[in-house]
Amino acid sequence: MTYKRNAVIARDGNSMIEPRPARTWLSGKELAKIRAIAIRRGKWYRTLNKTERALLDLTIRVVRKIRSFVLSRILASIIEKLQIKTQGNITVLLHKVGQPLAEKISKIAHTWGNTSADKWSADTSFGRFLAVMHINEPSLFIEEGRSP
Repeated sequence: MTYKRNAVIARDGNSMIEPRPARTWLSGKELAKIRAIAIRRGKWYRTLNKTERALLDLTIRVVRKIRSFVLSRILASIIEKLQIKTQGNITVLLHKVGQPLAEKISKIAHTWGNTSADKWSADTSFGRFLAVMHINEPSLFIEEGRSP
């Protein structure tokens, strides 16, 4: 096997076996922006433990550009953890409620003969609309123990 830039290529040179993640080059300034947003939203101390905060702080202070693949993977997992926690409620509802409802509605409409209904499940605006409608739905009409 030989390593190319973004993929592992088989010995025959033709087939692509497994994609390799491309390196992301983070800088200290980008990490400082992420840190500031997390502190502003009150997620810095709640989401990260002391070791993760120390690693990010030291990386911001010492490193201008991250070149180490291992360090960038570790920082990427920490940043992903922060991004999940700093997402707004609408974004979380979009993924938990809006998208599944959009898929169900598009399947139903497709069975009724609507040919353009296949595109509805991929439309984020439609999913966001359904999530907001779910928020505004009176609790009187929501069955207990049922998830959308």
